[in-house]
Amino acid sequence: MRARFILTPLMVLTLAACSSTDDESVDAMDMGSAPVAQGTYEGEGGEYGTAGVEGVDGAALQGSAQDFAVNAGDRIFFAYDSYDLTPEARGTLDRQAQWLNQNSGLNVTVEGHADERGTREYNIALGERRANAVKNYLISQGVSAGRLNVISYGKERPAVVGDGPGSWAQNRRSVTVVQ
Repeated sequence: MRARFILTPLMVLTLAACSSTDDESVDAMDMGSAPVAQGTYEGEGGEYGTAGVEGVDGAALQGSAQDFAVNAGDRIFFAYDSYDLTPEARGTLDRQAQWLNQNSGLNVTVEGHADERGTREYNIALGERRANAVKNYLISQGVSAGRLNVISYGKERPAVVGDGPGSWAQNRRSVTVVQ
């Protein structure tokens, strides 16, 4: 009796492994210009759902998170214990605002991050000030406030794990995530 319970699933798996696909039926399908998901984009702030979507030619699909990251830049960096926007950050945010204004149907979440130094509470507050600095700048560039959400992760989602100035600099950031 036990042998039947073991052998039956084993036989089903064996038959499934031996089956083949009909390549001609796949070739006959019209693939057209439908987007092909290449997986998700693993950014320093986490996994972003619509990113990594590519067109047939391998280019980022217009309006995707990958298009945003490649053509506008999805993150900016801050000095230690600061939420002031540097000239370099403003340049990236100008490109983000232009992209967002061209893709007006999309919303974004602005994530604020901090390095590992300081208390959890302090870093959550600092991350929120960083995210709000980005949000306010994007609004000043014509992006509708209703399209922008803000969240702070403080030091909870480091981009780089490490104890030193190089790691800390990469973790003091804001990431704009296309929804």
